[in-house]
Amino acid sequence: MKICYLFSGQGAQYPGMGKDLYEAYDSVRQLFDMASETCSIDTVKLLFDSDEAELKETKNTQIAVTLMNLAVRRALLENGIESTGSAGFSLGEWSALVDAGVIAEDEVFPIVMKRAELMTAATEGLALADGSGMAAVIGLPAGEVEKAVLSIEGVFPANYNSPDQIVISGSMEGVMKGSEACKKAGARRVIPLKVSGPFHTPMLEEAKRSFDKYLRSWEMRKPEKHIYSNASGARVQSTEEIRTNAVLQIVSPVRWTAEENVIAADSYDICIECGPGKVLTGLWKKAGHTIQCKPAGSMESIEHVIEEVKMQER
Repeated sequence: MKICYLFSGQGAQYPGMGKDLYEAYDSVRQLFDMASETCSIDTVKLLFDSDEAELKETKNTQIAVTLMNLAVRRALLENGIESTGSAGFSLGEWSALVDAGVIAEDEVFPIVMKRAELMTAATEGLALADGSGMAAVIGLPAGEVEKAVLSIEGVFPANYNSPDQIVISGSMEGVMKGSEACKKAGARRVIPLKVSGPFHTPMLEEAKRSFDKYLRSWEMRKPEKHIYSNASGARVQSTEEIRTNAVLQIVSPVRWTAEENVIAADSYDICIECGPGKVLTGLWKKAGHTIQCKPAGSMESIEHVIEEVKMQER
């Protein structure tokens, strides 16, 4: 079967995620040990004992979500479910790079930890009085969202999630004003997100420059399978293009709808959401693709995925 893994991004986290996988699989426990050792933190305590506020902090979220994503991947691999293509939403793209063989599991944790540190430092360096954040605009086409926030300082379209869901990002003041402008333009709802920075906007240019320098010290290998980019919304092949887009992703919008279309055109038999929650499964369904997308963020959902794959293989 042709299977595409879709890895979750920042904002999908929740306290206690992955505990059932940790208890069920030796390989997942080994992965937690690896992450703890390479990052010098107690990942068991981070994922299972942190409250929502602690997990929301970028320095914690990026390690926790990446670990959860790759724990799901290990569980799937143990059950004989291997991907032929990989994509990830925002932070999740780093898990996809691991799955595609571009970087190794023990390399990704220090990389995302550094990414988080630089993004946090850049956010704090902005010295915004009311902080920063993101909000999902529901029920307003992308062009209308872009028009609504165009003249508002400190807010930008950041994630093109689905035909009727665009995320705006920036200073808290800018996001609040942008939210009101989108409501006036006809948005059905505007939902604040569980993140702590103006992600995917030019406001993080300093983090982008610093991360570019840092990433040059890591080797990136040629992908072993199809891999897709948030920054371009397309499939990428060369390591240099992957490296460039991984850096650019910090300040550029996540072009997820375009990425989904390219994935769908590559004719996979099924997509599997690897990570906490069901956000990407929901976005995939909203896009109306005929290929099924199934969540696999728990033991129960993984069992359902195993059954679905077996049925399609018959």
